[in-house]
Amino acid sequence: MGDWSLVYEAYDPKAQGLREALCTLGNGFFCSRGAFAFETADDTHYPGTYLAGGYNRAVTPISDREVENEDLVNFPNWLCLTFRPADGEWLSLETYEVLSFRQELDLKSGVASLVMRVRDHGQRETVVEERRLVSMADPHLAAIELKITPENWAGPIEVASALDGRVINWGVKRYRQLASRHLDVLDDRHFSGDLTGDDMLAVTVETNQSKLRVGEAARTRLFRDGRRMEVQMTPADEPGCPRQIFTFHADEGEPTRVEKVAALYSSKDKAISEPGLAARELVDVASDFDELVDKHAHAWNGLWGRFDVQAESDDPQLQMIVRLHIFQLIQSVSPHTLDVDAGAPARGWHGEAYRGHIFWDELYILPFIDTHYPDISRALLRYRYHRLRKARWAAEHAGHGGATYPWQSGSDGREESQVMHLNPRSGRWVPDASAQQRHVNLAIAYNMWAHYQLTGERAALETGNADVIIEIARYFASLAQWNEARDGGRFEIHGVMGPDEFHESYPDAEEHGLRNNAYTNVMVSWLMETALQVVEALDDEPRRDLVQRLGITEAERDRWDRLSRRMYVPFHADGVISQFEGYDNLLEFDWEGYREKYGNIQRLDRILEAEGDSADRYKLAKQADALMLFYLFDQPQMEARFQRLGYPFSAEHWLKNVDYYLARTSHGSTLSFLVHAWVLARHRPDQSWEYLLTALNSDVGDIQGGTTAEGIHLGLMAGTVDLVQRGLTGLQARDGKLIFDPSLVGSIRRIATALQVFGHWIMLEATPDTLTLEFDIRWQRRAERIPVEVAGRIEEFEPGVRKTVPLKQPTVVAVDAAGA
Repeated sequence: MGDWSLVYEAYDPKAQGLREALCTLGNGFFCSRGAFAFETADDTHYPGTYLAGGYNRAVTPISDREVENEDLVNFPNWLCLTFRPADGEWLSLETYEVLSFRQELDLKSGVASLVMRVRDHGQRETVVEERRLVSMADPHLAAIELKITPENWAGPIEVASALDGRVINWGVKRYRQLASRHLDVLDDRHFSGDLTGDDMLAVTVETNQSKLRVGEAARTRLFRDGRRMEVQMTPADEPGCPRQIFTFHADEGEPTRVEKVAALYSSKDKAISEPGLAARELVDVASDFDELVDKHAHAWNGLWGRFDVQAESDDPQLQMIVRLHIFQLIQSVSPHTLDVDAGAPARGWHGEAYRGHIFWDELYILPFIDTHYPDISRALLRYRYHRLRKARWAAEHAGHGGATYPWQSGSDGREESQVMHLNPRSGRWVPDASAQQRHVNLAIAYNMWAHYQLTGERAALETGNADVIIEIARYFASLAQWNEARDGGRFEIHGVMGPDEFHESYPDAEEHGLRNNAYTNVMVSWLMETALQVVEALDDEPRRDLVQRLGITEAERDRWDRLSRRMYVPFHADGVISQFEGYDNLLEFDWEGYREKYGNIQRLDRILEAEGDSADRYKLAKQADALMLFYLFDQPQMEARFQRLGYPFSAEHWLKNVDYYLARTSHGSTLSFLVHAWVLARHRPDQSWEYLLTALNSDVGDIQGGTTAEGIHLGLMAGTVDLVQRGLTGLQARDGKLIFDPSLVGSIRRIATALQVFGHWIMLEATPDTLTLEFDIRWQRRAERIPVEVAGRIEEFEPGVRKTVPLKQPTVVAVDAAGA
């Protein structure tokens, strides 16, 4: 396994779901799981094709109530391609014996391949080779090449190619009690191409609630010795599934190459008449497989030039996993995302987990994209702006001002969080209060301001982002309650949940929600100060327009300033930040006893519910909550924030909080390992390294025991790469200034990448002892010499000139001349 390839050397049916997720191919417009083209959906294999933003609602009666969910829809399976000897069984790894096997995902070219030798019940041995792609050059195209070589037999053979529109959503076991049929087949047919005259397949479906129409078409051709074969084709259609069977004679040792090209359009696409027609027209004129590969690889080469992060270390897999994470990120959000109304999905477009919804994971995803392809970030932030109206309605409906976004968002911005969820450990449906995680709004505002800080672009602020930040500030300003009796007068916020997620309410309380979650309140302080800065960051005319359009008054600005200084933060008696008010009164948890009893206790909420208990009773956390502040703000920023609030904070407080919460965190979310690796990087690098390795291996190793098969964890993948390139180099952009403070952990000996900051490129290389920067010559438009803070001191860089600086100043030894 090299730095550019994910490789599996043996077939493992138990790991097939995981591999399908990790070998998913996509282009930001649609993704197809890495299921074998010759397999159908069952408990081992699950082919799935998902359109970015392709949602549909369905209602299911559960426990005397109707539960409505909006799902990411599994669209028709275009992969279907298989063969059999004329008197044998269709290829399936459930019935054929696997003699050798190698599956590879080439990250550099974006092509997945499979080479295996199989034996059927008739003792016929065949070499099967497959390559496939979902085109990054043309977002509407995908293709498969299947090569069949009989090794010890000859005779008639059949190849079947189909488009299956009968698919349902069946990829997440705990959702299977819910309505799963989302598609109506409008059209399934064979058609003759106007250009080629080939017999081709087409299917058009429509979602039964959202009325999203998707058209697919496929062209299948056979080749031998580099020439196209003229073979018998027999239709073998079933309702909703047009199918071709090609029959020909196979010779021993002679490979036959089958080439299938597919096209996909949706009714959301621009410049088309109808998606079925658009798909049929495109597949008729599409290039052959080899040319598609060349164009696709060229597109990926350009993307790697912008996105690659080199991370050299003694760990044999670290570099490959970093690139795998970048690869999966680009497949979910790419330049093709610029024309799509979709957000950054928490689980990618790789499966049906979380129903494809948009959470707060953008907080981990967007900073990396900001520094490599900011136009994509801006498009993803537009997803939030386009749903501002619905966010305002939500705030008004709740009796508050401003705008509040949902914890889970899908097609139109309404709250998609479930009101009940299934605990797979107990088999019970239990109430779900996760919609009270109002901190998602703080993540949205943080992302929008960070985009401005990293890019220096006022245009995004002027065309919507400022409106969103201001309206979110208004929401929290209306949510905050003044308590004169608290510490000389403080603002409080009640009835929310923090990032922890285990704590939904106080023990035995009838109502959900907590008082004064520390993360929320400190972030509200940050938000209020930022709202003031947003107004001042705009040029005169856009500022006047914003103030007039939104009716921003001096009295409102004064309230924001007061909120930024007087938010209440709860503390334990020893100075540790209380995760929320009353946290220190909860019971200590028997960590060792539960580890001994259950082994893996990451999901303590499910374990305790199955026991008839509740996580609400204990001092524990699923993931970083109070420590999320340490992830977003470094120590000097934390000290400044708490100073503004009138609370003490120092390096001693930093480590005391880290120790306290690390001992009480189950890491029930893979994001927890990422956050703790970041927080510890400059204080305990060895411990940071251990958390980083765990985070990097979370999806590749499926450490949660099956969740990755349902869809990758996109926030984790983007966040780990951002940790390497931004966290370990100490990159910050504040108020037009650049800061670097490298701290390479573990065996990492070199980090190198190209970054786009303030609209221009920087070539960066960091080692444990040095930092090398080269500013693109276009930086001359900003200044002849660029001042940069490096490890606490100012260094000047000349655009177009590569310069290396030591991270530690050389020690100057004074020598007494008289005693020399």
